[in-house]
Amino acid sequence: MMDHATRVGNRLLAALPPADFALLAPHLRKVALERDAVLVRSGDRIEHLHFPCGGAIAFIVDLPNGQTAATGVIGHEGAVGLTSALGASRSPVTAVVRVPGSVLQIPAAQFMPALRRSPAITSMVQIFTRSLLTQFQHVAACNALHSVEARMARWLLHIHDRADGGNLLPLTQETMSELLGVRRTTVTHVVSALRASRALKSNRRGQLEIDRPRLEAVACECYKVMSRRIDRIVSQGAAEVLHATPARACQPTGNRLSKAGS
Repeated sequence: MMDHATRVGNRLLAALPPADFALLAPHLRKVALERDAVLVRSGDRIEHLHFPCGGAIAFIVDLPNGQTAATGVIGHEGAVGLTSALGASRSPVTAVVRVPGSVLQIPAAQFMPALRRSPAITSMVQIFTRSLLTQFQHVAACNALHSVEARMARWLLHIHDRADGGNLLPLTQETMSELLGVRRTTVTHVVSALRASRALKSNRRGQLEIDRPRLEAVACECYKVMSRRIDRIVSQGAAEVLHATPARACQPTGNRLSKAGS
């Protein structure tokens, strides 16, 4: 059991006042995630919410013809499954681990009663929704206006921001094809171009080694604009959460939250 928000590595949970975090703490389980693990598939019922403490998770849209494209990447500033708090019972996207890390997992059935009692948790959901919509909007504009090279550089930088393994990113060309929504032959061409500019130092089996300053030079302005706006939303939102109305006390006739595993 997590005993205080300051002990967790997720920025959304860490923003909660202790009394509000205590509504969730007994039900949170820390789970290690490996690369390519699928947290939820598009159309699946949302059974658990996941709050990353490390690593990177991509949101993927699956099209009827089998093609895929990434719409966003999150790390310790986000969550997977929070759309259930907005009334959606099924996931609109597939969430896939791209950089291994850990998450704090909570059943949706335990999260919803806490949400109803806590304005601070409600504010936390709103913060994430704003930050995610901001990312979706920038990704849509970037996909329409910028080159594949610039877009790949942007995705690599977003993922690198959330990785803890130095300049080596555990990404295959198949993964990059999925992120970008292009054929693998296109990815091969783009990787070669980035290597020629020395933004990529090497392309090892299942790993990309980046030169961050050169990669930033290749990326479009979307990377810095998006990163600044998302960080501002999360930082300012955290201050709002601290001033939210305290969580309501549990009523004697209300549903009691059971401890994890009971």
